[in-house]
Amino acid sequence: MIPGFANRRKFRDLSEQDILALAISSEEDDARIYRSYAEMLRADYPASAAIFDGMAIEEDGHRRQLIDLHVVRFGDVIPLIRREHVSGFYARRPVWLIENLGLDRIRDEASQMERDAERFYTIAATLSADATTRKLLGDLAAAEASHAVRADDLATAHLGADAKTSEDSAAERQFLLTWVQPGLAGLMDGSVSTLAPIFAVAFATQDTWTTFLVGLAASVGAGISMGFTEAASDDGQISGRGSPIKRGIAAGVMTTLGGLGHALPYLIVDFWTATTIALIVVFVELWAIAWIQNRYMQTPFLRAAFQVVVGGALVFAAGAIIGSG
Repeated sequence: MIPGFANRRKFRDLSEQDILALAISSEEDDARIYRSYAEMLRADYPASAAIFDGMAIEEDGHRRQLIDLHVVRFGDVIPLIRREHVSGFYARRPVWLIENLGLDRIRDEASQMERDAERFYTIAATLSADATTRKLLGDLAAAEASHAVRADDLATAHLGADAKTSEDSAAERQFLLTWVQPGLAGLMDGSVSTLAPIFAVAFATQDTWTTFLVGLAASVGAGISMGFTEAASDDGQISGRGSPIKRGIAAGVMTTLGGLGHALPYLIVDFWTATTIALIVVFVELWAIAWIQNRYMQTPFLRAAFQVVVGGALVFAAGAIIGSG
């Protein structure tokens, strides 16, 4: 049995006091989450931060209504019951899982929060026999359903078309600086720089296992080097390129993958079969680099293709000539 699950209560077994207490703690959590989103966004996206400030204020109002009703019906002592105490109840993702995924992802998460809350209040209202409680829970379900409208109202007040366009552009630019550029540099380095040693060993030994080991070592070593170099080269504070850790991960992982792409075929025992597949992989890698440059860097595709294909061909030729010498 999974630890902790045996002690969870089923929603249908909760008393009306438990349901009110659960609703109060849920509203407190949601308000706290919205304020966390607002603080994360305030420096770069002040208009969106204002939206989440407004949504947190709405949740505070719901919490006060629920507490007032609890005091009238059950007194001042509110039982401690939270989402994780109820079997099958919806859970909120930790803020730290969302904060690195961008502005649109945070907005989507907020919309899902509203839908979850609406379903909870709708079901809770059907379980209540008290008319006052049933009315409040039904009203809160309607309020959560209209939160999308409220968010639109807040967006109208704080996030006009110009502000949204500006914020979306800033988010896209940050994504490019933090992930795409370091990742592209890593992919280019891993794909191109490992061509010479891998194919030099391949043609010198015609031993596929030895070639694979050299390719694996070159790819992993280049990935570690590229990752640390990217992370140490710029802390992102002045350049605005974002977290050095994120950039280092993007550069390191993509460098390793770029080299492994044409090293893995040498797990095949037959030398010429492995080499043929490796050359096909190299061709795909170089065209992928050209596509990324065209898609994210607005580099004309033919120019990007010419640069990477010619560069890759020269490095490959150097490795093949050295290995055959």
